[in-house]
Amino acid sequence: MPRYEYRCRSCGDTFELSRPMAESSAPAACPAGHDDTVKLLSTVAVGGSASASAPAPSSGGGGGCCGGGCCG
Repeated sequence: MPRYEYRCRSCGDTFELSRPMAESSAPAACPAGHDDTVKLLSTVAVGGSASASAPAPSSGGGGGCCGGGCCG
């Protein structure tokens, strides 16, 4: 179940709730009981590494921006 981050406008606390995506926009009371909260935008970090990397552009003939031949 996704976790959403909220901030209370009354006391300034930031808190998280696990709830279904369909309820992500529903009002959320802060742990102190205040109802004036706002959902925060969260960033998602994806870890890992690529198994293959793009080749570096060459400064010699061929290759280059479009795979060779069509660039002057």
